[in-house]
Amino acid sequence: MSAKQETKQPTLFQSFIPLVILIILLSLNVKFFGDDTLSGSNQMALILAAASAAIIAGRLGISWKKQRDGIVKSIGSAMPSILILFLIGSLAGTWMISGVVPELIYYGLKILNPKIFLFITVVICALVSLATGSSWSTVATIGIALLGIGKALGMSEGMVAGAIISGAYFGDKMSPMSDTTNLAPAMAGTDLFTHIRYMVITTTPSIVITLIIFLILGFTIKVDSSLANPDDVLNVLDNTFKMSPVLMIVPVFLIFIIVKKIAPVPALLSASILGGIFAIIFQPDIINHVSGISDNYTKSSYIAVLKAMFGPVSMETNNPAVNDLLSTNGMAGMLNTIWLIISAMVFGGVMESAGMLLKITQTVIKYVKSTAGLVSSTVGTCLFFNLTASDQYISIVVPGRMYAKAYKDKDLKPEVLSRALEDSGTVTSVLIPWNTCGATQSSVLGVSTLAYAPYAFFNIISPFMSIFMAVFNIKIRRYSDELKKKKEAKKA
Repeated sequence: MSAKQETKQPTLFQSFIPLVILIILLSLNVKFFGDDTLSGSNQMALILAAASAAIIAGRLGISWKKQRDGIVKSIGSAMPSILILFLIGSLAGTWMISGVVPELIYYGLKILNPKIFLFITVVICALVSLATGSSWSTVATIGIALLGIGKALGMSEGMVAGAIISGAYFGDKMSPMSDTTNLAPAMAGTDLFTHIRYMVITTTPSIVITLIIFLILGFTIKVDSSLANPDDVLNVLDNTFKMSPVLMIVPVFLIFIIVKKIAPVPALLSASILGGIFAIIFQPDIINHVSGISDNYTKSSYIAVLKAMFGPVSMETNNPAVNDLLSTNGMAGMLNTIWLIISAMVFGGVMESAGMLLKITQTVIKYVKSTAGLVSSTVGTCLFFNLTASDQYISIVVPGRMYAKAYKDKDLKPEVLSRALEDSGTVTSVLIPWNTCGATQSSVLGVSTLAYAPYAFFNIISPFMSIFMAVFNIKIRRYSDELKKKKEAKKA
């Protein structure tokens, strides 16, 4: 008998065992390691849960080679994210020593009113992300500056990060240049602009509610003035860096080349190198401080720029709060996050190759009877894949393929499915600490996922809004409605 014939399908109980083990281990990590779970304990939880899945898969007759191939494929799907993550670390370093981020913080403190700061943060991030199609680039550039401004104003970093995430993922979801905005309609079987127009129905109320919440918070929360004094921060920044409007060429250049559809990796690398060049031209004192060399500027420049790109760099001022704002870790600061992503991909790879993820989702489909149930199941499945496969794209691709026929059988047009995929798969990924998106944004902002998740209102509201529209049958498009309209048009 061949190995293929001996292979058995996992039962629902077997499929859930690795998930239960993972949940238990992650819960213990939160209890015993506290805020330090990303330094290794969560990675080991994912590896141990993957090992339990591999043991079950082996007993089902699934060869180690097939499991290994599944792991390699899963990690391979995350490689673009890993490369981008490295380059975001590099960009943060050169933009700091060039004065780009300090200048954004400086003028932000001068212009922005603390009471409307959270509201404006959402709007700015939404506009930048809408223009670039990238939540990651938005968070890594303007997001870092806005977080610095918020901290200088004495605001909770979790709250500010939640506002940044909300705006960035609104743009990522609605921009025609976003990869997920193109992927969702492709999986569902509709076109891009039909998909975007249909998303307006759920996305508009979600972002409006989000803006209202942040506006209310801005007028009601009490800021902690002990975190930093804005005037002191302004003075320290002015004395440390040479401020010039010319520095804004760097972020404008990045936005321009992203809008021109340059791929993220070369775009971020170019912007990182340009930041280093501007540091050499405009910040000679910072260059010498970072390198520790003052008698050879060519050597000093080379060492300082490379240090900013690959390792930790900090500015020593007379204000500890400002020192915290002006510290970066370069590519090296992303290693724990990349370790977490690889571990998550190992877990997802084994679960998928063993057929465990498919078994769970197929079981869900059997019990779906109504339109509301189908949309709710899609939302839940996308969240499930974000939790287990730890990848935003998988959470769109797999449910998209799984549910396409079910939606058609229930007379629902493909844009209903594509919208549900975006309302859940795209926006919830950043709320999960071990997902590629959650791990990345947490690392880039230096704020734990659990700290900003309660304030990422847009990301929380969006999936519920999708379900709400389905439950109350609001603007749910059907093939039969289209035929009815055609018949009425002919009669007229």
